[in-house]
Amino acid sequence: MNRPVIITAGGTGGHMFPALALATELERRGRTVALACDERGARYLPEGVEAFRVRASSPSGGLGKRSSGIFSLGWGFLQSWWWLKKRRPLAVAAFGSYASVPVGVAAGMLRLPLLVHEQNAVLGRANRMIAKRATGLALTFAETEHAEIMAEDRHVITGNPVRPEIRQHEGEAYRLPGEGEPLDVLVIGGSQGARTLSDVVPAALDRLSGRERSHIRLAQQCRPEDMERVEQAYKNLGFKAELKSFFDDLPARLARAHLVISRSGASSVAEMLVLGKPSILIPLPSSLEGDQLANAKIVEAAGGAWLMEQADLSVERLSDQIRLFLEKPDMLADAAAKAKALGRPDAADALADALERMIPGFKSSSKQVDDGQRPGLGVAA
Repeated sequence: MNRPVIITAGGTGGHMFPALALATELERRGRTVALACDERGARYLPEGVEAFRVRASSPSGGLGKRSSGIFSLGWGFLQSWWWLKKRRPLAVAAFGSYASVPVGVAAGMLRLPLLVHEQNAVLGRANRMIAKRATGLALTFAETEHAEIMAEDRHVITGNPVRPEIRQHEGEAYRLPGEGEPLDVLVIGGSQGARTLSDVVPAALDRLSGRERSHIRLAQQCRPEDMERVEQAYKNLGFKAELKSFFDDLPARLARAHLVISRSGASSVAEMLVLGKPSILIPLPSSLEGDQLANAKIVEAAGGAWLMEQADLSVERLSDQIRLFLEKPDMLADAAAKAKALGRPDAADALADALERMIPGFKSSSKQVDDGQRPGLGVAA
């Protein structure tokens, strides 16, 4: 039997997309890959791709939820133990969410090589539950909170993989607006975080003069229920903004943006860094364990972004910052270069390297496929 590499993730796209990126890279190298995820994570599987379904839920909350979560994880562990014994994988990679816990614990108890990947600047609870059993810990940022749970000599800094559509633009240099060209501003908030931006951004532009607004071209993501009022706010200003609830061409928009105003989730930050985009980051206050704030602090410290915490965010502060960029656009070019320096377009490659080094008897002469002939994802369940 061709022994596979197991990749486990679940919950949200923030966990699933990096896991799928690693699966694609390993298959490019000729590896057999099998996926494991929960029902929530299965929503992000490409069409035709199957995964072993793991039962898992959070063991937090009230007594009833804790009891249910513990039972769910226990059942998931029994599932995972049986599945791993049957598949006899060469190695296991876990990408967070509670769906990774049963597989990760079973892998550790079976003494399988286990790589844990953290997308944020805070090692999440689920990853902390399995990190002590892991062979290695792959980090997006060297300064990751709680990473000390594992000895530093077992850390590897890989970055966070981004979509292929983003990597298609990675070679494009940042270019400030030419004479007579507007400053392209892209506002993205996601389903959880767009409402605050829908309130603050139009009000901030209202404080700018008509002449200043004429030098801005803005595209903004809004929740469907906010669309009408945001559209009316811009109409009252005589300002034409492009508003959508979802940008299906987001990679291209990010590539041509001069400034991004965004939340600071792991995937958004990774994409902006790979493309070298200066940003105003407004972390989602309710993000678990403050991971969005931690992400934003690292990028700001490197000079690639301006952090504005929601509690301190004001219309005046945001409008003053935008006005400053219009007056001194070189600030944006400098931040773009510093953001680009943090980006890791090779994150999927680095993860695959780290995982393969854990496989007993691994030699780097494994079958490769030319980049120009990269196959689609076709993992085995």
